[in-house]
Amino acid sequence: MTARNLNSDQFALLKFKDRIADPQMWIGVSCGIIHKRVIALNLSSMNLRGTIPPYLGNLSFLLSLDLNRNSFYGLLPKELGQLHRLKILQLSFNSLNGEIPSWLGNLHKVQRLQMTNNTFTGTIPQTLVNMSNLEIFNLIFNQLSGQVPSSIFNISSLTIIALSGNSLPSSLPNDMCQHLPKLEGLYLSWNEFSGNIPSSIGKCNNLKNLSLSYNQFVGIIPRSIGNLSRLEELYLGFNNLEGQISEEIGNLLSLEMLSIQAIKGLTGPIPSPIFNISSLKAIGLSENSLLDSLPNDMCQHLPKLEGLDLISNELSGNVTSSIGKCNNLRILSLSINKFTGIIPRSIGNLTQLEELYLALNNLEGNLPSMTNALKLEYLILRGNKLSGNIPNSISNVSMLKFLDLVDNLFSGPIPKTLGNLRHLERLQIMNNNLITGSADHEWTFLSSLANCRHLRKIVVSGNPLSGILPTYIGNLSTSLQCFYADHCELEGNIPMQIGNLSNMLVLELGYNKLSGFIPTSIGGLRNLQGLGLFSNKLEGPISESLWLNKLYGSIPSCFGNITSLRYLYLESNKLSSAIPSTLWNLNDILEVDLSSNYLDNSHALDVGDLRSLLKLNLSRNILTGDILSTFGGLKTLVSLDLSNNILHGHIPESFGGLISLEFLDICNNNLSGVIPKSLEKLLYLKYFNVSFNRLEGEIPIEGCFSNFSSTSFMKNYALCGPPRLLVPPCKNDIHKNSKMTLLHAFRYSLPTIGIVIVLIVLTIIYRRCQSRGTTLPIRDDLLSLKTLRRISHYELSQATNGFEECNMLGFGSFGYVYKGRLSDGMEVAIKVFNLQIEGAFQSFDIECDAMRNIVHRNIAKVITCCSSVDFKALVFDYMSNGNLEKWLHSNNCFLDIIQRVNIMIDVAAAVEHLHNEHPTPIIHCDLKPSNILLDEDMVAHVGDFGIAKLLGEGDVMKQTMTLATIGYMAPEFGSTGIVSIKCDVYSYGIILIETFTKKKPTDNLFC
Repeated sequence: MTARNLNSDQFALLKFKDRIADPQMWIGVSCGIIHKRVIALNLSSMNLRGTIPPYLGNLSFLLSLDLNRNSFYGLLPKELGQLHRLKILQLSFNSLNGEIPSWLGNLHKVQRLQMTNNTFTGTIPQTLVNMSNLEIFNLIFNQLSGQVPSSIFNISSLTIIALSGNSLPSSLPNDMCQHLPKLEGLYLSWNEFSGNIPSSIGKCNNLKNLSLSYNQFVGIIPRSIGNLSRLEELYLGFNNLEGQISEEIGNLLSLEMLSIQAIKGLTGPIPSPIFNISSLKAIGLSENSLLDSLPNDMCQHLPKLEGLDLISNELSGNVTSSIGKCNNLRILSLSINKFTGIIPRSIGNLTQLEELYLALNNLEGNLPSMTNALKLEYLILRGNKLSGNIPNSISNVSMLKFLDLVDNLFSGPIPKTLGNLRHLERLQIMNNNLITGSADHEWTFLSSLANCRHLRKIVVSGNPLSGILPTYIGNLSTSLQCFYADHCELEGNIPMQIGNLSNMLVLELGYNKLSGFIPTSIGGLRNLQGLGLFSNKLEGPISESLWLNKLYGSIPSCFGNITSLRYLYLESNKLSSAIPSTLWNLNDILEVDLSSNYLDNSHALDVGDLRSLLKLNLSRNILTGDILSTFGGLKTLVSLDLSNNILHGHIPESFGGLISLEFLDICNNNLSGVIPKSLEKLLYLKYFNVSFNRLEGEIPIEGCFSNFSSTSFMKNYALCGPPRLLVPPCKNDIHKNSKMTLLHAFRYSLPTIGIVIVLIVLTIIYRRCQSRGTTLPIRDDLLSLKTLRRISHYELSQATNGFEECNMLGFGSFGYVYKGRLSDGMEVAIKVFNLQIEGAFQSFDIECDAMRNIVHRNIAKVITCCSSVDFKALVFDYMSNGNLEKWLHSNNCFLDIIQRVNIMIDVAAAVEHLHNEHPTPIIHCDLKPSNILLDEDMVAHVGDFGIAKLLGEGDVMKQTMTLATIGYMAPEFGSTGIVSIKCDVYSYGIILIETFTKKKPTDNLFC
């Protein structure tokens, strides 16, 4: 090797090292035996950061360049096009961006081109067809768009084509397999492919994996797929296909995974030959419209089957007893069908079974013994007609975590042996005919459950248990968060020991015959978010809330200290005195109903800080004085009822700021003045009543007022308007014109005044953020509360028109975000996780764990989630103004200085809440402009908690292998993987600079 060549390669490598952050010594440089030149550079998974330098183009003998799983960013240097000997180019799992360069087509000898999980944009260049030796073509999970060049399908050497997770609106060529004799894998899922699946697909004789899910394919499943004798995995779900599953699929004798899900146009029976494919490990045919019954011998030829998912179809008949011959079955999901008959005893012999879902069918008979199913963790049988006793042998299923027998006909005593289920987390047996089993109706089963130290939820509602709550309820595990025992015919007192359950979130004892006082120990349940004691015979002064009882006295001011309180219902009692002002300190409360009492407002109703409030009902009390203008700041308020009081003064102009309001009732008061024109802006207002007041002047006629009738305005002093409202017509006199002139003058001067007011208010809010006390979270376990709705994959698919491209808002490392409209008209953002990506399951779990513990006006609100074995999604409020990155770096958007200040104060409030207002601090780990969402009022909401970290008690930092975004990541985060709240503070500082300079952290200004 000449000195010149040695110096050339050394120079290139040294320049490469100069351009990266090198956290460790790295090896991976290989040289040729004869010419001593660099032939391979393998630096995968070394945590390298920086740009790829152009000097690598000088390594003219290089055969292999592998930079997978690092943190390289920026564009690919064109000098790499000089590497004419290159055979392997692997750049996956980095942050490379820009378009895929056309000069890649000059690398004629490349056999492997793998650039997955980057942020490449633009189209796939036509020049890639010149890579005539290409075997593996892998560009999955980028941001590519446009048509896939049909010439790609003419490269006869290809064995793998992987383009999943892009936005490619293409169709498959009719002759696509004519020139692909070696093709083994075709991965096109999570795109926008449309048209028919060509029948020529059956000519790809060597195909082992065909993945076409999450596209817009139409037509039928071609019969020719049955010719793919080597096929091992087939994914066709989440398309717009129709017809039936062809029997020819039964010819795929090497098939291990069959997934054809969420295709409502797919009907007919499941072809019986499918159950003869002995190699099958998983069958996923859920959420279709499949009919008929399961074959009696379905497991005769499925010795390797581990998962059978047929949820949400139209299947009927018996659950065949031959299911017991699927000896390796781990997951059996037959819920939401029309199965009848009994649960076959043979299911209890499935020794490998971990999850059994038979809910919402028409099954009957007894629950068979599950003695041999020793690995069973989930037993979900709700919504059937099962009867008889719950067998004592259930306690032998020692690994059971979730037992759900809700809405059946079980009778007899609740087994005392349930306490042997040491891993039990949820016991849900509501709406049966279960009894305690003892002569004195003592709840002895609760005593045994004290052994279940992981128990989080007990639901026994709707059973005729009768008796009294025993004192040893206080011996249950402190992990217990939800206890539902309403409609159980309970009598006697609520035991004081219930206060021992320190982590209780929901305590539901309504619709019983409980008597006596409410124990003061309930006041010690500091995490309590829902308390239901309504419709009992409780009496005496209260320490907590309830309606339809005989409670009297004043509302305790200490209620204002229960910062986790979300729902307060005290209606229809005999409460008197003033509403405590401390109640209006509960910033995260959602609903307050104090109606039908004797309450007054000698303490001002200063509700302006209740930024999360949805419903406020203070009707039928003795409230007096003016309605404060601070009501207008309740942007989330949906229902406001102040009717039947003694309020006077004017209707505040600020009511026009109640942008979410649907119900407004202020009738039967002494209100005077005019109805503010600002109310015309309330787009969602459906019910409005100001009858029986002393109002005068013109009734507004625009907006929502065009839908109201005369009953909304009856019996007032001097209202005027159109004849249909049964009031006199208005007079257009000089006085009115001068008044309107004044109004217009005020309207045009309002922005200037508003800016000054906003700055003052933001300063106050910022200072309050610094001093606000600890706010306890809403947990996802509150399944009975109104804010968490259940939603199916089918409803999400309908909301997004089958996850069409036009509804996609963007995508990230673990999936896509779609805009959707639910059946009730609500607009939402749906984050769908791509479970084929490594780490997607973990990211979903992390985001759920973080988001369920966060309630804050500046943090993206999770409405609900949809989770199954093969589909996971989170549903958020839709943010109509996109993200901050768009507003900073788009030519079509502009933020003035006030808006930027507002946004950064909002983000600061969110970060403060995450770090300091939780028992368990949360580190976001990936703060950046694209994760800061803006609602219709330009209020900022921090989102995307997919790599967040929750600090344990006493922890100030945590180790992670998941890196944040280059430029926003703190140095210690990138070099050591150690994260602390300081990392978020660093990211916030970078965003602050970017917001006011409009320069990204990778800009030359900061280099």
